[in-house]
Amino acid sequence: MQFDHPELDRRTLLRAGLGAATVAVVGTDLAFPAAARAAADPGVDPGVDWIIGCDEWGARPPAGPLAVSAIPTNKIIVHHMAFPNVTDYSREQAVALAQDCQNLHMDGNRWSDTGQHFTVSRGGYVLEGRRGSLERLAAGDRQMISAHCPGENGRAIGIENEGTYVTETPPQALLDSLVTLCATIGRRYGLHAHDIFGHWDFRATACPGAAFYRQFPELRRRVFRALGTDIGDVPARRWPDLWRFVNSPTVRVAQYLLAHRGYAVPVNGTFDSATVTAVQDWQARNGLPVDIDATLTGPTWETLAPELDKDAAGAPVSGAQFILNSKGYADVAVTGEFDHATMKALQDLQRLHGLTPNGKVGTGTWCALVGGVVRQSFRAG
Repeated sequence: MQFDHPELDRRTLLRAGLGAATVAVVGTDLAFPAAARAAADPGVDPGVDWIIGCDEWGARPPAGPLAVSAIPTNKIIVHHMAFPNVTDYSREQAVALAQDCQNLHMDGNRWSDTGQHFTVSRGGYVLEGRRGSLERLAAGDRQMISAHCPGENGRAIGIENEGTYVTETPPQALLDSLVTLCATIGRRYGLHAHDIFGHWDFRATACPGAAFYRQFPELRRRVFRALGTDIGDVPARRWPDLWRFVNSPTVRVAQYLLAHRGYAVPVNGTFDSATVTAVQDWQARNGLPVDIDATLTGPTWETLAPELDKDAAGAPVSGAQFILNSKGYADVAVTGEFDHATMKALQDLQRLHGLTPNGKVGTGTWCALVGGVVRQSFRAG
């Protein structure tokens, strides 16, 4: 069994000139692919034949053996590619995109194959990424071990979306196909709309882009409707299940909260041995199951995160400010003081997720802050 090297900064490699997609302009009368059209009837399962497989787009053979995960799939992680926002929405561009991405990952990152499981072009075409992913999706049993997000590569389906979405949002064709793909993955793997996360929820990165990330509540609502999920089957809160194999801005928030509870942990976003020990000790002290991998389970988050209002100060406020700033709220500074900018940003976040926009940080707001999903989000919109 071969495991890929830890993820390199593919976006830096791209800016250096590796694997850049060709920019071409086409007319406005576009024949969108079947996936985008299928999204118009969200109750219909389109199967998997509409996804362009590796052989169909001319993928290179993997550079080494690929493995199937031995653990269940429990989430979808959505990325942007930091490729150009091309105006060529054709199938030919989608094929070129898949080939450029594979070349970048294999030749630049030295991975065995494309890192993600699936790729969505700006024209709405969906392509298989890592070889074997389409076969596993059809079977709905186990996923290919991937390379899109260290720590999650054996249990998260990774979807790369063509483009850069820090300040711009994806075109409608891409969003429609992404909804159809997420719903298909949900049906095949038994996942739900509340199992959709962004890359930066589990890794220190600017991906999937602040503008795109703001659309995630609506993305989840559309997948929720496509799956026909009953609101009663949605948990009150679906927290990100961080564990000792991931490093992300959200880990840093947990460290702020652990420091507030009296633990001497570095606040740096690295899930180090001190953080592992602190999480496990907190679980033991609060009568929670002590997880061998120090997983931040829902009960762990809910006992760890204090309620905050305008009179709050200190490490928890700094944690909230840090994650707000890192996810696009540039006016929020990490001061530890609950100032006006912090309250306004919290109110905006609460509106996005269907929470009461009171500017206070209760359990539901903490969940949304750290990348989780709240039931109220599916009643909004």
